[in-house]
Amino acid sequence: MGKIVFFEDKDFQGRSYECSSDCPDLHTYFSRCNSIRVESGCWVLYERPNYTGYQYILTPGEYPDHQQWMGFNDSIKSCRAIKNVYGNTWKIRFYERKDFGGQMAEWTEDCPSVLEAFKFREVHSCVVMDGAWAVYEQPNYRGRQYFLERGEYRNYTDWGAIAPAMGSFRRITEF
Repeated sequence: MGKIVFFEDKDFQGRSYECSSDCPDLHTYFSRCNSIRVESGCWVLYERPNYTGYQYILTPGEYPDHQQWMGFNDSIKSCRAIKNVYGNTWKIRFYERKDFGGQMAEWTEDCPSVLEAFKFREVHSCVVMDGAWAVYEQPNYRGRQYFLERGEYRNYTDWGAIAPAMGSFRRITEF
């Protein structure tokens, strides 16, 4: 699956916890998280227990403080290993309206600006056909992050968004 190490303090200091599987509640292992080392695999981290709250998608590497993974704070309370990152095909369809209505755009590559690439401004639903994807509120992979895996998302609330705003998206790969 993978291996991730959480540290309470910046620069990989303080109490640490090593994890190699999904964990719905990390609060018993550490009280805050200020640095992370992803040794293998790709992970989605959540601000709250049971895979809720802000989402952060991390690939292998070192993150010496929470700002390095675009964290809003030092709260990480659950994590999941991301599957479908080792293939060589990615495909996603975005729809202008909920329940797969309106105009559709099919994509297989990263997209730094939805506004420039699509003929429509809002994304209300999507279908992930292959791979795993990170969706961002703002262009150039900034703002809130949302993890999408294979499946149907009939409304933007299905992937955790609070509005149909989508600025950019990219494939999640370990390399």
